[in-house]
Amino acid sequence: MIPGALREAVARDGETIVYVPREHLLETMTWLKETPGQEYDYLVDVTAVEFRDRERPLEVVYFLRSLQRKADLRVKVELESAGELSVDSVVGLWRGADWLEREVYDMFGITFTGHPDLRRILMWETYAEGYPLRKSFPLRGRFSRAEQVRQALNANPEAHYSMEELSIAEAGGDLPDDMRERLRRGERGVIPEPPRNP
Repeated sequence: MIPGALREAVARDGETIVYVPREHLLETMTWLKETPGQEYDYLVDVTAVEFRDRERPLEVVYFLRSLQRKADLRVKVELESAGELSVDSVVGLWRGADWLEREVYDMFGITFTGHPDLRRILMWETYAEGYPLRKSFPLRGRFSRAEQVRQALNANPEAHYSMEELSIAEAGGDLPDDMRERLRRGERGVIPEPPRNP
């Protein structure tokens, strides 16, 4: 039995699943990565699952692989839907967890304590509709497409996105005329200086 694990199970595909309490996640993941004979040195993915059943918890799911042993492992942390939606960050163990944890935060609203730069990664920072992969999120969103575009443009996209990223948005016809014209000339708009702390 893995230290700190509540229980182990076997998935239909034969892969081992380990359930770990939230408070033991970091010590368990450290043991899995650093213990000889375990050596799960590659973090394949971090995701989450929310069940429709109120009795079933929200889960954070980690997919680990030992490249040397060619072994896979799923580690699950159950969170109570009504409780605190946070777990420790594993970025200190696997740098690849950085963007993966940010995606789970952005889509599910789960906070990763100790993450070096926890902010939205797919939705813009001022996105106010909630967390798109939660069951409570409406199928078509809370705002119309036009309102979503308006909010995104008000967030000053030229300050946050590269010229290449802006040109992709321009191809969809969503940028205002002045921004589209600047892109055609290969120019950026005036990006305001961030406020300075006194």
